[in-house]
Amino acid sequence: MSRWTPHVTVASVVERAGRYLLVEEDKGGPFSLFNQPAGHLEPGERLTQAAERETREEAAWHITLTDYLGLYVYTAPDDVTFHSHAFVGIPLAHLGNALDSGIVAAHWLTLDEIEALERSHRLRSPLVLKRIRDAMAGRLFPLDVIHER
Repeated sequence: MSRWTPHVTVASVVERAGRYLLVEEDKGGPFSLFNQPAGHLEPGERLTQAAERETREEAAWHITLTDYLGLYVYTAPDDVTFHSHAFVGIPLAHLGNALDSGIVAAHWLTLDEIEALERSHRLRSPLVLKRIRDAMAGRLFPLDVIHER
């Protein structure tokens, strides 16, 4: 019997002047989808390192993490379960590097624009808006609640 293994991912909510950093992804469907900079944890990597790396690779932004939003467990329609660790970060510098394959562009969007994307079914998952709303509500934890060696 094989052991069930959820996918461990990270995501970063990054806000600047009332706008949130989202990446536009081409997943081969009829239209692109939007997500926070997010991705899988790599072997030997800390969760915080993964969140910063994914933001550099997908959005070309150097950020610093300020808070932990928590663990979001999501089972996709294809029955794949994700354990997504979400963080809040602040932008430090635009890096200008090429974006990861499949990323069309990085955008700074208002909450109204993100809600319109949700109504159009263009958010990658329901976690995108949930993480933003949790950050806006101040549901934050200090980074030191994560114990990694």
